[in-house]
Amino acid sequence: MLNKKVADLLNEQINKELYSAYLYLDMNNYFDKRGLNGFANWYMIQAQEERDHAMLIYKYLQNNDCPIVLNAIAKPDKKFKKDMDVLKAGLEHEEYVTASIHTIYDAAYKVKDFRTMQFLDWFVKEQGEEETNARDMITKMELFGADQRSLYLLNQELAARTYNAPSLVLD
Repeated sequence: MLNKKVADLLNEQINKELYSAYLYLDMNNYFDKRGLNGFANWYMIQAQEERDHAMLIYKYLQNNDCPIVLNAIAKPDKKFKKDMDVLKAGLEHEEYVTASIHTIYDAAYKVKDFRTMQFLDWFVKEQGEEETNARDMITKMELFGADQRSLYLLNQELAARTYNAPSLVLD
């Protein structure tokens, strides 16, 4: 059985990951309405990733015989007026999720829960990639977003993104 604080934090993280999926679906909807299907695709894939992250944690708790608590998922409350607002909100959210993962890792470290720390190693690496991707999108938008032809090409680049489900084994 996991330490209660660690298990509670993991349960909270399930909710945060599912909220992340909601937030990214909202961002997908923003870009879909703007006619930027590549950006919409990018955020749809982000939503899929976040749902899978929640399920990885869910399964980890099940495998460790921990009770799972499913709380209500909050409605995204961000209002976007321009494309850059969405991108910056995405980065801000990823930084929030990273801090949350680090909090769980720290709690596991304090009770010498090496198994949970090893489980979280994948999430720590994933969050580094997520923050880098979000920063890269902001940089590209700053460089190319004002030029319609360049925005079109950036949109095409993002449309080519495909989803690769995580292959983490949870025994």
